[in-house]
Amino acid sequence: RNVNDRLEAEKQIQSLAAETEYLRRELDEVEGIGDIIGQSPALMRVLRDVRQVAKTDSTVLIQGETGTGKELVAHAMHRASNRKTKPFVKVNCAAIPANLIESEFFGHEKGAFTGATTKRDGRFALADGGTIFLDEVGELPIDLQSKLLRVLQEGEFEPVGSSQTRAVDVRVVAATNRDLKAECEAARFREDLYYRLSVFPITLPPLRERIDDIPLLAQAFIDRFSQRMGRSFAALSDTSARRLQSYAWPGNIRELQNVIERAIITAQDAELNLDRALPEANRTPLPATRPNLDSSERIRTITEIQQLEHDNIVRALNACDWRVSGDNGAASMLGMKPSTLSSRMKVLGITRPR
Repeated sequence: RNVNDRLEAEKQIQSLAAETEYLRRELDEVEGIGDIIGQSPALMRVLRDVRQVAKTDSTVLIQGETGTGKELVAHAMHRASNRKTKPFVKVNCAAIPANLIESEFFGHEKGAFTGATTKRDGRFALADGGTIFLDEVGELPIDLQSKLLRVLQEGEFEPVGSSQTRAVDVRVVAATNRDLKAECEAARFREDLYYRLSVFPITLPPLRERIDDIPLLAQAFIDRFSQRMGRSFAALSDTSARRLQSYAWPGNIRELQNVIERAIITAQDAELNLDRALPEANRTPLPATRPNLDSSERIRTITEIQQLEHDNIVRALNACDWRVSGDNGAASMLGMKPSTLSSRMKVLGITRPR
């Protein structure tokens, strides 16, 4: 009996050590993340919203395309909150097998299912007093959504295989690149859960709407990777900055980071090698500027002209709170008919941020 008691105690110690190691890795990752970089109006609006909601315990839903920095914003929100000294636990809902999600969320008792040899706390228990970040929340199976709704409403749950209810004090921040309203209409996401998550929605702008931030982000990545690889690089040149700004960046900040890393790896000297790093369609060098011409006389490529038109329209729409027609609309400011502006917005892929 004494041997069995000792073995059980050792298993509990190992389980606790594993949970402590998980939290330590999470803390190291948080401490290694730099500040959010940028000064564009679109990003400033996001940071204003983050500052306003951070000090509260309200549930936040972060929406945006893949690679726009949803996890980074969630980290920033936690660091600015009253819970900053408590755990920040992240869960990638898309990466957990469907049959293990409930155990990952709420933990399980010993013998609750095949392979459950010890009692284990779930992510909500680990985040007690702190923040839990549910990334890709739109991927949750419909049968688990009701149990998540209960935690949000009542702050309690039952571990798998247990009849005892456990209470937790957790601030929930969720993120998704899906349109959850459309998912609700398609009966793939519970409408009551959507409204419970969307107490304070924040929409991150894609990188193509933050064109002025691209050189700042690129330089930050240059500094990071050059230090990591032990190499020295000159500051980002105007030509390289224009080439980066002329690209649409469907992968957003994550794609920019990958491009800069490739450019540093393939560089032969102190200059970035964008010829190999950029996608095929964007590798053609920009026309050289003649020394005796100012920027207004430089011949621009069709891609540059389209990007200039895109940015100009977005600035006008932002200034008019995205009103297209009327005396105070963007069409009047741009000197064109509302129907013409709507047509150009469609051609250039300009949509109002959710």
